[in-house]
Amino acid sequence: MILLCLDVSNSHTTIGAFDLSTGDDEALIDHWQVASDERRTADEWQVLITGLTIRAGIDEIDAVSMCCTVPTILVELRAMQDRYYADLPVAIVGPGVKTGVPIHTDNPREVGADRIVNALAAAELYGGPAIVVDLNGTATIFDVVDESNRYIGGAIAPGVELSLEALARRGAQLRSVELSLPRDVVGKNTVEAIQSGLVYGFAGLVDGMVNRIIDSLGSDPDHVTVIATGSFPQAVVDNCATITTRDPHLTLTGLRLVHEKNHG
Repeated sequence: MILLCLDVSNSHTTIGAFDLSTGDDEALIDHWQVASDERRTADEWQVLITGLTIRAGIDEIDAVSMCCTVPTILVELRAMQDRYYADLPVAIVGPGVKTGVPIHTDNPREVGADRIVNALAAAELYGGPAIVVDLNGTATIFDVVDESNRYIGGAIAPGVELSLEALARRGAQLRSVELSLPRDVVGKNTVEAIQSGLVYGFAGLVDGMVNRIIDSLGSDPDHVTVIATGSFPQAVVDNCATITTRDPHLTLTGLRLVHEKNHG
């Protein structure tokens, strides 16, 4: 049984396929990342997915699980569902879909679908207390699961790619650079200075926020799992002292768990 999972964020969409017939929780056959293009129609989404899955040797999809934080794309994905997957079990994370994660925020309906999915995967795979650090291009998102495996909120900061683009766009003598580790924290030229600010600056942001969240939880730091996920820059995560686990496919795993909770 092949489960297709789609995690649609503002800048990128991650697509994954699980073979659930193996009985292996790690049975991710393949995964891909494409741009989250708001102009893409339902038919274009289907053509894209079909091309990727066929190249991976997948002839047929048996179920679909997805989360989307871009309303205009969600409209097209629902149209794709109605047109191409109407006879299949489909779970789109939102109101009415079971996750098994109690959401303890002021307005549970405004919590992003991807954040709920990450909290579910963190609770099921690692157990609370846990902090998910989702480092994607647009935002750096912190999601918190307490010791009772409840989602209690988090924090949102700008993403690395967004910050780099803004710096290059607004700085007259600055430009985009490769996001890699500079020779030293003290840059000897403009490129290294930008790299230092991004790599060490965001590592400091992550560590600072994680430590403050742990203080807020009142937990022993040694008992809190801190999970880095998303298309995170390796150089940044390598310099984070608080990250205990790297799980780039956490959201895809969460979508697999959503399917299992809703369709068995």
